Parts: sequence; C-alpha cells; structure tokens
Amino acid sequence: MKAAAFVYPWDVNGDPEAPARIAALGVTQVTLAAAYHSTRALTPRHPRHRIVTAGHAAVLYPAGDRWAGRTIRPYPAGDWAPGDAYGEAAEALARAGLEVHSWVVLAHNSRLGAEHPGTSVVNAYGDRYPWAPCIAQPATRAYLVGLAAEAAVRPGARGTELESLGWYGLAHLHAHDKTGGVGLGEAGQYLMSLCFCPACRDGYGGQGLEAGELASAVRAALEPLWRGAPDEAGWAGVEKLLGDRRAAATRAWRDETARTLQEEAVAAVRAATPDGFQVLLHADPVPYHCGANAGVDPARVLSVADGVVVPCTGGAGLLTPFAGHRQEGTVLAANITVVSGMGGSPGTLRADAARARELGATELRLYHAGLASDEDLSAVREALLTRR
Repeated sequence: MKAAAFVYPWDVNGDPEAPARIAALGVTQVTLAAAYHSTRALTPRHPRHRIVTAGHAAVLYPAGDRWAGRTIRPYPAGDWAPGDAYGEAAEALARAGLEVHSWVVLAHNSRLGAEHPGTSVVNAYGDRYPWAPCIAQPATRAYLVGLAAEAAVRPGARGTELESLGWYGLAHLHAHDKTGGVGLGEAGQYLMSLCFCPACRDGYGGQGLEAGELASAVRAALEPLWRGAPDEAGWAGVEKLLGDRRAAATRAWRDETARTLQEEAVAAVRAATPDGFQVLLHADPVPYHCGANAGVDPARVLSVADGVVVPCTGGAGLLTPFAGHRQEGTVLAANITVVSGMGGSPGTLRADAARARELGATELRLYHAGLASDEDLSAVREALLTRR
C-alpha cells in the first residue's frame, strides 16, 4: 500500500535534512498543511527551534485576490509560517522525490469565532463555540468553499485532503481544557453540539420544529446527564433523550447541511484543478458525528470525492462502512498515529497496516512525521521498508 506522512511547513523550512529524512521513512507522499488551525507543536530535530506556537488558524501561503472586500477571509500566518511557507516546503519535499498533497483544515477556526462571534455554533444554552464555525450560514459556507478551492490548489500539489469539512461541536482540543468533569457520551455530545444560531433556528423550522421549544427539549434531555445518569451510546441514545421525531428532524437538517457543503467544496476544488487531481475528505462513517473527521454518509461521499481518510488509531473498524461502497480507483486511507506520546503505537504499524488492508484500506496515512521522536520514526521506517 502507498504510504504518506503528514507534515507541517515548519518541520521542513530551515531544516535542509528534513526532506531526505522523511523520504527515508519509506513513504512516497507527504500531506503538507496549507491551511491549519492554531496549535503548539514540537519540532524535535529542527536546527533552529523545538517548539512552534501557531497562534491562530491561518493560511500558510499568501492569500489571493478573491478575498478583497470580504469580511470573512483567511488570516495570514505569523512568524511560525511567514510568506509562502507552504510553497517553500513543497518545493523542498518534491526535490527529495516525494509527491506533495495539500492538507486543508476548514470549519475549525477560533480566531474567526472570536472576531466574528455571529459565525459560531451556539448551543441550546446560548453558549457560543468560537472554534466551530456554523456551516449552515451562507457567508460562512461561501468562505469555506472558497478556502477549500484556494488552499487545496497550491502550485505543485497533486491532490488535497480536506479536514473538518462538516459540523464541529463541543469536543475540541482546547488550551487548559476543563470540560471533563461530566463524562458526556455520544448522545450528550450530539445534543451539546446542536446549533441554535439564526440560520439553524430557521433550518429546524423547515423541518417542522419550533427552535425555542427544541432548545428547551435539549436542555431537559441533558439535565439527567449533568446529574450523572448514564449516557447511552449510539443514535438510539439520542432518540431516547430527545424523542424520535425531534431527533430525526435535527438529523435531517444537519445531514443535508453538511452534505451540500461537502459537495460544493469538492466541486469548487475540481473546477480549479486539472484532471487527475485527487480530492479526499477526512471522514467518519457515522453522519451525525462532529469534528475534524466530519460525519458523512459513506455511499454518498464516495460518489462525490475520490476517497476518504479514516481514523484508525487503535483499530480499523471505521473502514468497513466505506469498503462496502468502494469502486475502482477509490482511495480508502487508514490514518494511523505513529507518535507514541500521542497514543500511537509505531511498533505495531506493520500489523496495524495489515489489518487495515484486510478491512479495505488502499493506502496509509501516518500522523505525523514532524511530531514523532527518533525512536518512533525508526519503528516506522522498519515497518514500511520491511513491508516491501
């Protein structure tokens, strides 16, 4: 199977040894960040720094003229990725013989929510989630589609991977997070991720729900969970808490909103690229799930995109729903964390890759070549080169 590694521009720029070191892992492709959220990242081998703090979501290249006069527009990066950081890194990686694909994070942007709070998801209690742009709002959708097309189509890119192309909700890796005191399960997370901004309130109305009554019902459904009642897993747990009719109506609105955004974004990328440019989505096969791996309908998404990147750290079971709809040429990439300090197990990569292949994977994605320790990278190299 083809293997690719995720990389940030700051892993490469200023480190002349980085491209050859990544190529020596046995990967043939890199997925290089072109638009990325705020983060604090380790660079354990870089000759100039050890910690990179990306202070806000930004494009890692000079934004184009399409944004002139628009209120919602991408933010330039600071000193962590100055100028055309993506382009500089892409050229260096290509010279090392690596195929470069862009990595584009979309509906995950805390600075956008802080500066334009009306763009954010609003829960049933009226709390805003500044990290989570509401994908139902027309201006926000236009921004996300435009960003997908621009950030994906960087010079030299042979394809793109679109992350967070769907609903984002309560769950979020946040600085000094203090939200774990009550263990919300799948149903509670869904209810706390329902949006009640004006656009979504209108959307629920189109499904026969009065938004104020729905918000009250959501709060009432959550009340036992705050007091420690068990949170039943799966969609049946949502139906039990909210009622079948209300639950189905919220799904109808949210599923359609996410699906059409995904279709629009993929179409915009295709319109800006030559034939053969690969478009993949980071995806979860449970349509109502939120987050970086957007919930999708497997059959529908594989009829739109060239494939999906599926989280497989700790198990490859999420591949199975996609495998049943795979066609010739469909990419099912198993995304496996190889940073042991972040829950990965690079020592079992060969076995994990074999299991993923059994369940339908056609490619591997390794998270993350820049963050991993030397020991982790040595295990990756051994697994990939021995596998050949």
